[in-house]
Amino acid sequence: MGFNCGIVGLPNVGKSTLFNALTATQSAEAANYPFCTIEPNVGKVAVPDERLYALAKIANPEKIIATQLEFTDIAGLVKGASKGEGLGNKFLANIREVDAIVHVLRCFIDGNITHVEGSVDPLRDIEIIETELMIADLESLEKRIVPIEKKAKSGEKDAKRVYAVMSAVLDLLKNGKLANLYRPADEEDDKIYRSLMLLTSKPVLYVCNVDESAAANGNDMSAKVFEYAAKTGNKAVVISAEIEAEVASLPKEEQTEYLAALGLSETGLSKIIRAGYDLLGLSTFFTAGPKEVRAWTIKKDCFAPAAAGVIHSDFEKGFIRAEVISYDDYIAYGGEAKAREAGRLRSEGKTYKMCDGDVCHFLFNV
Repeated sequence: MGFNCGIVGLPNVGKSTLFNALTATQSAEAANYPFCTIEPNVGKVAVPDERLYALAKIANPEKIIATQLEFTDIAGLVKGASKGEGLGNKFLANIREVDAIVHVLRCFIDGNITHVEGSVDPLRDIEIIETELMIADLESLEKRIVPIEKKAKSGEKDAKRVYAVMSAVLDLLKNGKLANLYRPADEEDDKIYRSLMLLTSKPVLYVCNVDESAAANGNDMSAKVFEYAAKTGNKAVVISAEIEAEVASLPKEEQTEYLAALGLSETGLSKIIRAGYDLLGLSTFFTAGPKEVRAWTIKKDCFAPAAAGVIHSDFEKGFIRAEVISYDDYIAYGGEAKAREAGRLRSEGKTYKMCDGDVCHFLFNV
């Protein structure tokens, strides 16, 4: 499990430049005209985590395997996308498949790069994209609720519950509000809500694309985006797509030095991943041995059997117990053997909630 981010935004905001830099490929053509991305491009990147390499120094494995983050570069949306304008509904459908939306916003002025709306205003751009997503959700729900309403009126118990959830979400959309403002009464309502696969139910990470001079601290435009993100329960980060492109072209050993010269301590990829993990409530655990040291992504507070199931479904089905060493203890004692001798290896059962950085070995029987 990693997570899949759909990169969206108006044309010419730096979407494909960012995609190319983050995935260190040129699979998405970046050009100064709308709709240069005519098919969704998918790229996978290893999630950078220094702990993985610290563990590997001790375990000395044959392989080091990072968890994967998937980016889907979706063509630039425009006003009327929900009605088929531009590349229309085809690309709205692509958004339904992702875990989170990375909304790239232009927060820089450059007379040489056109803006589809004629001026630079990130809050207006947010409104354009979110309006299109709301309209698409509204039309989708209005079609789907008709047969559910008939079943609910006939007295079908399950249909009544589904109808109640759909009606509540429809009311939000009709009042110009995003579906993610819906608050389920219980776990069953939450399950129904998630099954609707609504575009505006996705958590959003706003990426403020600034010029080089504002990369370290942002600017007035990015500050407004951060305020908006805080109000809507989402996240925002500041990056410069051009800087990311330059970093991606450098050898690994030169990247840190280049960033430091610009007053930056980390890459945009690291910022996006950290914010994305926080937004989706994700954490990492590790397995470490002579064959491989590997990072695994799970939901925060995930129970041990479910974490084992991320490795293999049989591990969850036949879960007996988890042998757990905290990352700090593994490093401090120089590996599993000495941590075990010092009594720092714990046996945890089915009710154990995983902690970020746990180094685990799962015992199972199928």
